[in-house]
Amino acid sequence: CGAGDVEGAPVERRVFEFAGEALTVDSDDSELVITAADVTGVRVERQVDGWGFMGSGPEASWKLVDGRLTLRVECDGVAASCGAVHRIQVPRGVAVTVEDGNGDVTAEGFDTPLKVRSDNGEVRVRRGGGALDLGSGNGDVVVEDGVTAPELVARSDNGDVKITLGAVPRKVDVVTDNGDVSVSVPRGEYEVAGGSDNGDVRFDVPRRDGSGHVVSVRTDNGDVVVRTVN
Repeated sequence: CGAGDVEGAPVERRVFEFAGEALTVDSDDSELVITAADVTGVRVERQVDGWGFMGSGPEASWKLVDGRLTLRVECDGVAASCGAVHRIQVPRGVAVTVEDGNGDVTAEGFDTPLKVRSDNGEVRVRRGGGALDLGSGNGDVVVEDGVTAPELVARSDNGDVKITLGAVPRKVDVVTDNGDVSVSVPRGEYEVAGGSDNGDVRFDVPRRDGSGHVVSVRTDNGDVVVRTVN
């Protein structure tokens, strides 16, 4: 599917009853914007657009069953193009796992554990202080805007990884097969390890083995920089 004119598409809204402690968001083909908010239930807003020649579509569905929010967009035909964006508000205090087959994922404001996987798309996290486990099969991974995660794991098969943290972490673990890695952390003493098989490597932070603050970065093809932000 290609991108339709999503910005001009009608907006549909739905509130799903939810009282659990953990939520999985399962999407096959959509941009996702997920925010921790002062809400009751899980609130979803979607825009879907597309066309199909000698087929049907787009057909969109959504449901929340047993802690899994399933979002689907189908666009069938000899030739077809479709696009979708889902904006999701989750009650504060809920741990979230995101599984997106195709599309960018942006998550904001989570102080609970957050796990995000996109097979094809950028993963971006803003604000929040929960542990992060992030990955993209084909896309950049970006952490920014005052994130204070105590532990962070980031993986990309093909894309840059750019991490900026607002508090000294216990652990940062970054691996990309093909892409640059940039990690910016507050001033402190760090145990730093890693490198690049094909690229420049620069560690510009105070270093001390056994400091209790570990930064591990590795890329097969790309530059590596670890530096302080203040």
